[in-house]
Amino acid sequence: MAYEINKQREFLVGIDSDGCAFDTMELKHKECFIPNIVNYYELQGVSKYAREAAEFVNLYSKSRGINRFPALIEALEWLQRRPEVRARGYKISIPQSLRDWISGESKLGNPALAKKVADSGDTELKRALEWSEAVNLAVKNMVRGVPPFPFVRESLQRLESEADILVVSATPNEALTAEWNEHDIARYARAICGQESGSKKETLCNAAKYPADHTLMIGDAPGDYKAAVANNCLFFPINPGNEEKSWERFYNEAIDKFLGGTFAGEYQEALLREFDEYLPASPPWPVG
Repeated sequence: MAYEINKQREFLVGIDSDGCAFDTMELKHKECFIPNIVNYYELQGVSKYAREAAEFVNLYSKSRGINRFPALIEALEWLQRRPEVRARGYKISIPQSLRDWISGESKLGNPALAKKVADSGDTELKRALEWSEAVNLAVKNMVRGVPPFPFVRESLQRLESEADILVVSATPNEALTAEWNEHDIARYARAICGQESGSKKETLCNAAKYPADHTLMIGDAPGDYKAAVANNCLFFPINPGNEEKSWERFYNEAIDKFLGGTFAGEYQEALLREFDEYLPASPPWPVG
């Protein structure tokens, strides 16, 4: 298990951060992640297509919200299949050593990658680490003054006396802690668990300490839902592009259903059907 919570309440609520509690997804990816992908992976000549691929993976597809390293691989894969990229004579290589590290490591963060680089001396892993460090620096310099969505604070205030609250995210711990403290909502969380703490699935293993239907994950991406299902947690979706309405519904409606034992079943299924329509599995452009 990653972080292990000391159970204090009868309910557990996990909350994703980027794109779910905070409207930071577009800012971080468009201004911090993608420029560094173009720079570190020498994609200047196809930057338009690199941007589209990375935005699709991280923001506008069913892969939204996945860890940065698998997301990097997926963006390069879509780029590799783009006819316009091939027409320009660009050869997009997918670093196999990065694939191998991802498949064998659960804590997909810079500390684990730095250790692997030191142990192996692998040049592709070193480049991925340098890219990731550059992303973190850009986020530190760029991302500030972005408040939580309306009804996030109010929801946390309603839940704090009933539920142990965990931040469950693939964002680095340092950035998460800074953002939650900047807006004075870290006080409501028992723990802030980012990528160095383990995967979302691992963090939500804490749900095993609570009664059935007393655990809930709030997220904006299919990966959040999969982590919830893997740990027998209920799931409330924050619909991408319609976050304010989602949080208002959570505050006015879903909290009472969750605490009152009527969330599971028909109510959750309706939420999930709606959520599934928001994000496609395939990009809007032709692929080879």
